[in-house]
Amino acid sequence: MKKLLILLPCILLCVACSKQKEKKLSANGKPVIAVTIEPQRFFTEAIAGDKFDVVTIVPKGTSPETYDPTPQQLVELGNASAFLRIGHIGFETTWMDRLLENIPHTPVFDTSEDVNLIYDEHDHDHGNAGHICGNGVEPHIWNSTENAMIIARNTYKALKQLDKENEAYYFHRYDSVCQIIAKTDSTICQMFDKTRQRQAFMIYHPALSYFARDYGLLQISIEEGGKEPSPAHLKNLIDFCQTNDVDVIFVQPEFDSRNAETIAKEVGARIVPINPLNSDWPGEMIKIAQALTEKPGNQ
Repeated sequence: MKKLLILLPCILLCVACSKQKEKKLSANGKPVIAVTIEPQRFFTEAIAGDKFDVVTIVPKGTSPETYDPTPQQLVELGNASAFLRIGHIGFETTWMDRLLENIPHTPVFDTSEDVNLIYDEHDHDHGNAGHICGNGVEPHIWNSTENAMIIARNTYKALKQLDKENEAYYFHRYDSVCQIIAKTDSTICQMFDKTRQRQAFMIYHPALSYFARDYGLLQISIEEGGKEPSPAHLKNLIDFCQTNDVDVIFVQPEFDSRNAETIAKEVGARIVPINPLNSDWPGEMIKIAQALTEKPGNQ
């Protein structure tokens, strides 16, 4: 009887550990990795291959600046083997402390580590050069081939730390992802080498600050301090477009396009829908470059 009483806590602990392990497996019987946004899913799935299932916390069509997770998502996040954050997006800066309290035993990796961040840079005459979050960082780091290399490297480092036995497998896939990123960058550079006419572009929500930095472009934001533009700001934007021959205005699915349409009508610019939160990261980067380099008559 004494032996049974001694063994009972050990048995219960083993059962608890077993249940813990079961919780961390997906319906496919794989451990789960959680990421913040869809573009991260592209990099993580490409490197993780068939070793992990990857889930995105912020749903498609939802702004990661303002998204609040559901109670069910908090439970699912607690069941994940790891959480890979993108770095500085509004969802993370608002929720990270509470997320860490909710998932004390889940490793969290910051994939923005070593990225050359853009800080509080504004064009006060013509609008924000980039969206600056509460800690002074422009958060849209993934919209950059240079940053994508760093995000991929950080993702690889996280995976090999979680699963050392398959390090060679992850490195091979990481190398393939680096080749995809390099090819994407080369394709975009070739597009801009053929025509450097469009040095400035306009966008409702300034998600392309790092893209603009990579390729020597000027991004002009319609948003004014993260809010709807005032009439005076709209007039300044129209004047700027006319003076600088801006003929591309990007709009995103999470934001109202009426102000963009007003400006486009006044200056004869094209409205181009884009989705910087697309899981098809290479396709979206090339689509943005095409919009900026194609001749208006060839659409």
